[in-house]
Amino acid sequence: MFQLLPAHRDMSAGRAILALNAGSSSLKFALYDAGAALTVTTRGEVENLDSTPHFIARDSNGAVLCETRGATADFAATLDGLLKFIDDHLHDARLDAVGHRIVHGGAEHIAPELITPALLEALRALIPLDPLHLPHNLAPIRALTAARPELTQVACFDTAFHHTMPAEASRFALPRALTAAGVRRYGFHGLSYEFIVEQLKLHAPALARGRVIAAHLGAGASLCALQSGVSIATTMSFSVLDGLVMSTRCGAIDPGVLLYLARQGKSFEEIENLLYRQSGLLGVSGISGDMRVLIGSDDPHAREALDLFSYRIAFEIAGLAGALGGLDGLVFTAGIGERAPTIRSGICARLAWLGVRLDAAANAANAACISAPDSEIGVRVIATDEEATIARHTRALVATRAE
Repeated sequence: MFQLLPAHRDMSAGRAILALNAGSSSLKFALYDAGAALTVTTRGEVENLDSTPHFIARDSNGAVLCETRGATADFAATLDGLLKFIDDHLHDARLDAVGHRIVHGGAEHIAPELITPALLEALRALIPLDPLHLPHNLAPIRALTAARPELTQVACFDTAFHHTMPAEASRFALPRALTAAGVRRYGFHGLSYEFIVEQLKLHAPALARGRVIAAHLGAGASLCALQSGVSIATTMSFSVLDGLVMSTRCGAIDPGVLLYLARQGKSFEEIENLLYRQSGLLGVSGISGDMRVLIGSDDPHAREALDLFSYRIAFEIAGLAGALGGLDGLVFTAGIGERAPTIRSGICARLAWLGVRLDAAANAANAACISAPDSEIGVRVIATDEEATIARHTRALVATRAE
């Protein structure tokens, strides 16, 4: 599928780890030198998996190593092309293992695990909890098992980080039989939040020991309340639909709306499509779910969508601050959180009552620390890296297995 361009042979002889992040129509990857520094050597993505796959790979400096387009959707061929590219790029190094982002691990899978036939069966049994993500997460595992059966694979769960939430933060007020069947708040974006915690420990240790709310704001968006780096509450719950307004997802909604839609004759599929793909920023604006488009638009409906986005985030931050018993820090991350100063300022303006004050120049520059000197709350911008978290866990499990 991929016609390889000349690859830079920058992977020295040694061991390598591949991190894969599979979505419904894309496959992100990052290749790491498994040495002490766990240095990324290559990043890339295959987009449009369900139509005409577009593959691009870049070196650690951002230079394009390979870019091609496929004619038809063929996942096995796509993965085979990716592996061939990696084999060529590794030169004399050996691919030790592949780590996978698994969106949902249910209540039992609370730490990274080596992938075995038994684990695959257990994850297949969890598909009813997340039918939109888990099949796509499991697809590359199955394909790699068939293509490279000797290769060690590791599952890293997005839900695992939130298993520390107390019962009152994870329970719905539903009959206990439903709770026992797995209907509860799980939380997501855990690999991202775990990376943020590690970065805070490195660069702001005092804040890492305090009460922090991390805002993962991308196409999917959520907040996490961190007490000394431990998740005690989060806005996404049973599914990735809950909580904040997102690109095309509705966020928190009165369940009565869903009953109303059903009584009006909407089918299950129509309601699902409405909630996941037609709502959020796209639904409110009627223009786009892309934050960049809305920020650049003069349409009043775009302004309404942006205002609702900021309002809901500030509203939920206030609630999470209550759960924490106060607030020491606020961290913005992911695409919008890292690169949209106007959104950050809009959110923080609504939190002035908490003592949040921004340094306008630092915010405009997307600086690491954007809070003003007199702000009672430290406000930071940290670029997240889910693949780095996956690679770190994968290397650790491989090392444990070798002992």
